[in-house]
Amino acid sequence: MKKSEVLGFLGPNGAGKTTTMRMITGYLKPTKGSIKVCGNDVAKDLIAVQKKIGYLPEGGPLYSDMTPAGFLNFICKIRGLDSFNTKERIDFVVDNLNLGDVFYKTIETLSKGYKRRVALAQAIIHDPEVLVLDEPTDGLDPNQKYEVRQLIKQMSEDKAIIISTHILEEVDAVCTNAIIISDGQIAASGKPEELLMQDPDHNSVFVKLYKAPADSVLNAILQLRNVERVNVESGNSIRAYPKNGKSILAQVSAAVRKKNAPIDTIYEIHGSLNDSFRNFTKKHPEN
Repeated sequence: MKKSEVLGFLGPNGAGKTTTMRMITGYLKPTKGSIKVCGNDVAKDLIAVQKKIGYLPEGGPLYSDMTPAGFLNFICKIRGLDSFNTKERIDFVVDNLNLGDVFYKTIETLSKGYKRRVALAQAIIHDPEVLVLDEPTDGLDPNQKYEVRQLIKQMSEDKAIIISTHILEEVDAVCTNAIIISDGQIAASGKPEELLMQDPDHNSVFVKLYKAPADSVLNAILQLRNVERVNVESGNSIRAYPKNGKSILAQVSAAVRKKNAPIDTIYEIHGSLNDSFRNFTKKHPEN
């Protein structure tokens, strides 16, 4: 990864996402292989790596008897920020994560959403080069999710960011690339739109005929150059699947009209990242 990239790290429960993030940040030691962050080997120079990283772990553990003010000042101190930078960075996270109303309240009294925002604040407060965020919008309402996503996009201009999430719309919203893993192995990778195109259902065409059997147009559609296969979905409905994700709507429509078959409904199915995710991990469904 390089700066300005936001990587969506996806996979079913138990696939290895959190374990991988813990290894990147040095909380777990890999059984084999090596990890480098900003040129530093995690196994050989862990402190140098952790200075470069901001980490929001699963659950975002906090000191519940502290206030956000006390907690964030403490984080700045152990991160080695001087008084000027401490004030500047605390002002930044309070403004961008809307923590002003709860800044002096005890963390244990805060809602789940505010606790999550405090946990995110500690991850970004030292302005790290690399951000590793495990479910950053977990527990946030739709408005708060939007605000955090906008902040992530803003910060990505000069950072490399890894986001683990179960919210696939988040990948569309903020990620430049994505990896789907299953059982600790990479099942698919690429830009979000490329993962969508790898879905076998992408650009398939559904045709429902009006008072005519599907078999009457089946062979004509099968003979089209860019059609991979055709499934009969009911007595008068079929679904055509393209080769290599090509758009076949116009060809299918023309073939059906040429057979003088009356069309009741015809449309192209673009699929979604949810469909792609299920396809790539269907042998290992989420719990």
